[in-house]
Amino acid sequence: MPGIDQVLSEAMGIPGVLGAGLIDWTSGLSLGTAGRAPGNDHDAAAADTAEVVQAVQRSATFDSGADGARPGLEDLILTAAGGYHLIRFVHTAFDSQTYLYLYLDRERANLAVARRRLHDLAAGLVPG
Repeated sequence: MPGIDQVLSEAMGIPGVLGAGLIDWTSGLSLGTAGRAPGNDHDAAAADTAEVVQAVQRSATFDSGADGARPGLEDLILTAAGGYHLIRFVHTAFDSQTYLYLYLDRERANLAVARRRLHDLAAGLVPG
C-alpha cells in the first residue's frame, strides 16, 4: 500500500493537474499536499472543499452500491472558469472521513482520465 506522499506524487503525474491533497473532511485539515492550490493556499483550499463535502453529506442521501456494502457517493466535480476541482472519497471498511482532491487546469486536463486515475489512487490508499 503506497503512502500519502507517493499517492500525491502519482496524482501530480495526471495530465493537467496543478495540485493535489488528501483532506479530512470533518476538520478541513490537509493530511498531505503537492503542487499548487487555488490562490496558492492549500489550507484554504482544504477548508473550502471540506465545507462543500460537509454540505453535500448533510443535505443529500445517496443509494449504496448494488450489494449495499459500498457508499453511493464516489466523487464530486466542481467547475470554475479556469479549472476543475475533483474530490474523490476514500472508502474503507471503517467510516473514512478523507478524500483526495485535485485542482486541474481546465485547458489541459481530461476530466475522464483524471477521474479514473483518482479512483485508482484512492483505492491504493485502502489496505487490501
